[in-house]
Amino acid sequence: MSILVCGSVAYDTIMVFHDRFKNHILPDQIHILNVAFMVPDMRREFGGCAGNIGYNLHLLGGDPLIMATVGDDAAPYLQRLDELGLRRDHVRQVPGTFTAQAFITTDLDDNQITAFHPGAMNHSHLNRIPDAQGVRLGIVSPDGRDGMMSHCEQFAEAGIPFVFDPGQGLPMFGGEELLHCLNLARYCTVNDYEARMLCERTGLSLEQIADRVEALVVTMGAEGSHIYADGRRIEIGCVPAESLADPTGCGDAYRAGLLYGIANAYDWTRTGQLASLMGAFKIASRGGQNHRPDRDAIARRYQQVFEDSLW
Repeated sequence: MSILVCGSVAYDTIMVFHDRFKNHILPDQIHILNVAFMVPDMRREFGGCAGNIGYNLHLLGGDPLIMATVGDDAAPYLQRLDELGLRRDHVRQVPGTFTAQAFITTDLDDNQITAFHPGAMNHSHLNRIPDAQGVRLGIVSPDGRDGMMSHCEQFAEAGIPFVFDPGQGLPMFGGEELLHCLNLARYCTVNDYEARMLCERTGLSLEQIADRVEALVVTMGAEGSHIYADGRRIEIGCVPAESLADPTGCGDAYRAGLLYGIANAYDWTRTGQLASLMGAFKIASRGGQNHRPDRDAIARRYQQVFEDSLW
């Protein structure tokens, strides 16, 4: 079964400032802020929600089909997708644009200053769900605003169940628009901060939102996650990680486990446990796509943690 993953494909440029921002920003001069930080450490990572989710689904042995828009600078990313064996039939290159990218500067206190350029992501509405064949499940993750709205509607029109994952794109939508997407979706997933914002904008409680979908999933970082389904709240614990290297992309790894569980008709407890496990694998390495457990390693770790076979 192909899983259509709609969302961003992006580059993440991560720089480390070997001091503290507070030592170089004068509080009484922020109205004329003009500072420069020397960053001797820099790395460029492959990221974006669709890219990360697709990568993790591939690790699980799933069949992800990425639907995204990229720019003129996409050649390294496209080559990587080819090398990984990830199909890019619906990764559209938009001439005259840059691929979406984040520029992140971190100081010694782990404070971050981030600049994000959406670039080609703003043209995601050019991609159409009906153009993808053999799809039985999908996800609408953070992307261009118009693309997210149209993809929700097109999934529903095609009768394809999908996960609504507004993520960091949630502030782009008003309450009525969010309710519209929830009414079209089969499932919804947000983190705890986004859950509060979703409730505030729609005027609904978590329980009321859960009544509108088959399952509402709320992730809470180290506190695990809650899955509201079948009239109850299922508590999923956080799987201990081998190390805590970098949380970037953990939510996307979790969503890949979620999609895999749904696609394979796992019950919600098993689905949540697999999702949590994928997040634990991810957080032990830097970047969103540098962890490399194979299916055997994933199954062994699942057996160790949950004392049950996975496959």
